[in-house]
Amino acid sequence: MCRRTLLLEHLMSICGLDFGTSNTTLGTIEGHTPVLAALETGETTIPSAIFYEVDGAVLIGRKAIEAYVEGAPGRLMRSLKSVLGTSLIEETTRLGRERTSFRDVIAYYLGAVKRRAEQATGRELRDVVHGRPVHFVDNAPDADRKAEQTLRQIAREIGFDDVTFQFEPIAAALDYERHISTEEVALIADIGGGTSDFRSCASGRSATTRGTARRTSWPMTACASAAPISIVRSASASSCRCSDLAAR
Repeated sequence: MCRRTLLLEHLMSICGLDFGTSNTTLGTIEGHTPVLAALETGETTIPSAIFYEVDGAVLIGRKAIEAYVEGAPGRLMRSLKSVLGTSLIEETTRLGRERTSFRDVIAYYLGAVKRRAEQATGRELRDVVHGRPVHFVDNAPDADRKAEQTLRQIAREIGFDDVTFQFEPIAAALDYERHISTEEVALIADIGGGTSDFRSCASGRSATTRGTARRTSWPMTACASAAPISIVRSASASSCRCSDLAAR
């Protein structure tokens, strides 16, 4: 088997996963183009929500929210990402007659997302570039490392062999750079349901994307350069991370 074929097969097994506080997306490579997988019928985003019915059935995404709104007996859990890096991650919560850790709840949800993406793409996904905010927990380096470590362990448990991380605003900057032909100074805004991160950077075909990802105020970031600034709202970070992979 030639090296080019091996490289193509490897690219086909890679995905970018954006596990967000409000919504989740997963991007893959088709040819050399990043695309978002359909995680629900006709939808490339899926709410980061899970509903445990009293009979033991588990629903995720829009069906989970619909079950709760319609008054089905059970328990809805949302904003799962917010417990990463906190003491809650290993604590248990009652679900019917049993107790389950919040860590296992996240693992079930992400495992279900992975299986749906594999079904939609028709291939096994073995490697993941996981999105992460600049800080899972503000002003707490140990908790921040713990959050990433927990997410890495969960990713491996649900079937990923290689797990790497990319800051979400940097992923957005790399994606934006694919669509411009001249060097620009840009402000990347990743406004999420749990955290909002910003990055000022110089991007362009003739320059290596450079800058600093940070959580900061608008005036501080805007003053990072005297040059005109393009303000870019972050696209789906999972597609952005796949863009970075496709360019390698």
